Amino acid sequence: MATLAQPAGPFALGTFSAPDGVPFPGLLSRDRVLDLGGALDWAPSGLRAVLERWEETLPVLHALADDDALDWRPLDGLRVHAPLEPRQIFQSGANYRQHVIDLEVAHRSPDDPRTVEEARAEIAAIMDRRAAEDLPYVFIGLPSTIAGPYDDVVLPSWAKKPDWELELAAVIARPAYRISADEALGYVAGYTIANDLTDRATVFRRDMPAIGTDWLRCKNAPGFTPLGPWIVPAESIADPGDLRVTLKLNGETMQDESTKDMLFGVARLVSYISQTSRLLPGDLVLTGSPAGNGIHWGRLLRDGDVMEGSITGLGVQRTRCVEETP
Repeated sequence: MATLAQPAGPFALGTFSAPDGVPFPGLLSRDRVLDLGGALDWAPSGLRAVLERWEETLPVLHALADDDALDWRPLDGLRVHAPLEPRQIFQSGANYRQHVIDLEVAHRSPDDPRTVEEARAEIAAIMDRRAAEDLPYVFIGLPSTIAGPYDDVVLPSWAKKPDWELELAAVIARPAYRISADEALGYVAGYTIANDLTDRATVFRRDMPAIGTDWLRCKNAPGFTPLGPWIVPAESIADPGDLRVTLKLNGETMQDESTKDMLFGVARLVSYISQTSRLLPGDLVLTGSPAGNGIHWGRLLRDGDVMEGSITGLGVQRTRCVEETP
């Protein structure tokens, strides 16, 4: 299934296939797709291989996008897969100011003497101090959660409170280790859309409350990270800190917020992660989800729901939820 929403810039990158064909890395330009496995003289096997040679390949991609004589295929009729298979996924939690305020207010103790307004004001002040003085909160996800941007999302039978979390994802271009925030954006090849699904019922371990969150259980079911549809080069996105993140559930807008609301922007996240871990080409850095999750609305995912997620300049993903069959 293809989408009519066009990415920003002259081209984007993705993974495509004919209906029953083998997936191939492709260059998308003006509703047409070029198989990079044949167009590049070193025949990459997948999009991650393109990212591993990003600096030398980017000018070539520009030239290919302008060449009408090549063997282009119409996008319509091709299957769109997740754009790549990352080796590592780094996920930022509690990174949108308004989202954290909403969650903190919603989970106040019944004995809290403050009014809602007083609580919001105090939590907002804490968030502002955190953005100025503290460190991001980052955990690790599994590559096996990646699914295509139009694939069905299977809701596991054990997931009692499945929820959506639409996020901007940065795609790493070259190895990064202990880099500064000032240089971090130079290590980003581009951006894509991720929906980081979460089962709210299993976020916390009830049997071992002292341990805290259980990210394995609540976030890492197969297909819990629909990704794409494409990777848009960073040079085509003027400011990743000023994009609109919108998720609709069955046509109704649930999330609609600017990335301006992030406590820690892409550069600070990438730099922070690199102080501990070595980022590799094709790795994903998920930047957190804005306010408007299902837990906020009291409406969690169920069989038949359709999620439509969009971010400025990055296209649209559309996924349908289905119950797990015995």
